[in-house]
Amino acid sequence: MNKLLLRPAAKPLVFLLCLLPFAWLVYGAFTDGLGANPAEYLIRSAGDWTLRFICIVLAVTPLRVMTKLNGLARYRRMLGLFAYFYVVVHLLAYSWFDMGFDVPEIARDIAKRPFILVGFAAFVLLTPLAATSFNRAIKAMGSKRWQLLHKLVYLIAGLGLLHFFWLRAGKNNFAEVAVYAAIIAALLSWRIWNSVRRKRAPQPRVQPGRVQPSKPQRSAR
Repeated sequence: MNKLLLRPAAKPLVFLLCLLPFAWLVYGAFTDGLGANPAEYLIRSAGDWTLRFICIVLAVTPLRVMTKLNGLARYRRMLGLFAYFYVVVHLLAYSWFDMGFDVPEIARDIAKRPFILVGFAAFVLLTPLAATSFNRAIKAMGSKRWQLLHKLVYLIAGLGLLHFFWLRAGKNNFAEVAVYAAIIAALLSWRIWNSVRRKRAPQPRVQPGRVQPSKPQRSAR
């Protein structure tokens, strides 16, 4: 399985799979297949896929560790960028179909409705993560600062879930919210458990008077 994940053709294939929900929405828009309220369907669907991709991104590391499929790591950045892509589609659809790109009215709506404010906060926090999802950004920031910044994904997941909860609260429909909450809680609980387990793991002992042999350094070319 690792060999399949590391094949050059695997990444473009995953890219196309990630684009399928967007392609389906575009196809539905042109064929009148988005139901009686196409604008609402488009806005909600893009938001749903944003939350789904955030869950997928959070699932990469647990799956990689538990299955030993290290090839999964090469897809995490692309999956994160797709989460941002769908939240941009979500925001654009809301700004266009609901607000007609009226910026002052959008600003008033964000300030007036808490669930939109929370969703917009998640978008704002996700933006620097997308902007720094490149090797040059990692080198410029340094690994530790980059990792610290990208831990914002946990807060973003919580804000996205709260946004979805408040959206469903109006219709008293919490079934889907419970599913996402369970998935996110399980993924975050695994991270806490794994962090505690690694800290408690016994460190290799070094016998007194003996020096650990250093690994030979490769010559620079």
